[in-house]
Order: sequence, then structure tokens, then C-alpha cells
Amino acid sequence: MTSDETDGADAPRARWRRVLRWLPIAAMIATSLAILASGITRLLDLDTLLASRAWLSDAVARNPTGAMAAAILAYVGAVVVSVPATLFLTVLCGFLFGIVPGALIAVASASMGAAIVFSIGRGPASELLRRRAGPRLAGLAEGFRRDAFGYITFLRLLPIFPFWLTNLAPAAFGVSLRTFFLATILGLTPGALVYATTGAAIEEVVATHEAALAACALGDGTRCGQALTLRSLITPTMLAGLAALAAFALLSVLLRRRLAREHA
Repeated sequence: MTSDETDGADAPRARWRRVLRWLPIAAMIATSLAILASGITRLLDLDTLLASRAWLSDAVARNPTGAMAAAILAYVGAVVVSVPATLFLTVLCGFLFGIVPGALIAVASASMGAAIVFSIGRGPASELLRRRAGPRLAGLAEGFRRDAFGYITFLRLLPIFPFWLTNLAPAAFGVSLRTFFLATILGLTPGALVYATTGAAIEEVVATHEAALAACALGDGTRCGQALTLRSLITPTMLAGLAALAAFALLSVLLRRRLAREHA
């Protein structure tokens, strides 16, 4: 067989390999768009949780292991396809399983989902991100180069970038999976405890919710379904606590750099 014939036979295989490399990220994006287009995410709100809480509690009581497995699968799946439901799911885990177990389930699930996206991001998506990196991504890259663990922890404590971006960008800029995974667990834990606490106290929220709906009905009656939302449960105190934790993480990064310079 001549070299031309060999090159001709290898060309289809090379194209097929390129297709396979893009397949995981393409499937992830397609699934995400399909879920968003279906409108299912509109059901992930506090009113739905309040209306279903008796059925959900009964399901957990009848089969706690199965309920936990279902919660983990749903959470991991939501993270992998980048559906904006992690806040709701963390609150739900707190409601179903209690503060500490709920927070642990949320952190473990979010971290596993993030690790899957990170692994997918090591393929052609990382090449695309590096080519299209603008000033914001350049800043991320610099942070990962200087102190990947501390920077990822900071980004998880105070999510100033979309979750999917902070899953893909570290892979594109050479962070190891071990560093990414451990920093993600550490950075997600404080916020998960805060939101799981909100979920565990959901029965106390019911009274507030019903009072808000009643007051709304006595008024003009419009937009009563929005009397209480997940956003309204995120108090200034909660945000201040997360900001303080993020500031502490950033301070630890700065101190670590200074100590490294002094001992260099």
C-alpha cells in the first residue's frame, strides 16, 4: 500500500476521532438546552417544594436509601448539564435529610458533577477556551497558575463566575483533578451548610409563606405566587457570612504567597 493510500485510509479514522472527542461536550450542551427548553426548571422553586413537602417526606421515610440515591443522581446530573438548580437542590437536601447530611450530600454530589465536567473539559473544550480567552479568562488563568487550590476555593466560596465556567476553566489552564476536587469540596461546604439550614427550617418558612400569600390576596391579588421565593430567603446576613469566608480564603492565599517569597 502506498503512502497516499495509507493517508487516505487514515483520514476517516482521524475525522472519527475528532468527532468522538467533541461528542461528550456536545451531548452535555444538547441535554442542557433540551432541559431548559422543556421548562422543567420552572418547577424548581419554593412553591413547588412547599406543595410537595408531605409527599417528599413520606418518600424519604419509606425508603431513605433510595431517596438519597435519587437525590445524588439528580444533583450530579444537574451539575453535569449545567442546569441552574444547585441552590434549590441544596435547600431540598437540607429539607429531606437534615442540615449536616443534606449539606454533605449536596457537596459530594456537586463535587462529583464538577469533576465530571472538569474531565470533559480537558478535551477540545479546553483548547477552545484557551483560544477564546479574553481578559476575564486571562485573570482566571493567572489565579490558577499562582495558587490553584486557594483560587478555586475562593471561587467556590463566593461564586462570582458561573459554576460551569469554574468547572471548565481549571481544566483548560492545567489544574490537576486532585487539586480541583479537594478545593471544590472545601469551597462548597460553607455555602451548602447555609442553604441546607434553610431547607431544614422549611416548615417554619411555611407560616411566613402563607401569611405573605394572604396579605397579597387582600391587596391587588397580582403576582401572589411570587410572594416568597428562594431569592427572598438569601438574607444580607447569609451573604455577609459567605463574603467573609471568601475574604478569609483570599487572605490566606495572599499570606501564603508572602511566606513563600520570604522563604524563597
